Amino acid sequence: MSKVLIVFASMTGNTEEMAEAIRDGVRDAGIEPEFKSALDASGSELTEYDGILLGAYTWGDGDLPDEFLDFYDEMDGLDLTGKKAAVFGSCDSSYSSYGAAVDTIIEKLKELGAEVVLEGLKVELNPSNDEKQECFNFGKQLVEKLA
Repeated sequence: MSKVLIVFASMTGNTEEMAEAIRDGVRDAGIEPEFKSALDASGSELTEYDGILLGAYTWGDGDLPDEFLDFYDEMDGLDLTGKKAAVFGSCDSSYSSYGAAVDTIIEKLKELGAEVVLEGLKVELNPSNDEKQECFNFGKQLVEKLA
């Protein structure tokens, strides 16, 4: 059976709410994912999983959040060839770059050889019930890509 890892950074709880709904979707598809805050995860762990879901809010004008930086830096040099990945995060349209952290993480995953199998999921601030359903479906879709 495939192994799935969900790692996220959340300051106000918005990205964590997304991560929880995604986790529920992965579970619904038959896999119990590993679920971690970026502060409790190590970039090197990514090599142990078939499916990777990374989530981060965008800080300021397009930066990764501080609590995601160590994890992101630890990804350097990994070989993620054969891994299926997807990225999500809460965003704020009042900034010039909408959800740039999601795009930054997608590029990093691609550089490391991962196959990014879903378009980055960006939600304005806190997810509505409909957006939580989108997150749930996002988790299920990643599992479908592993089959």
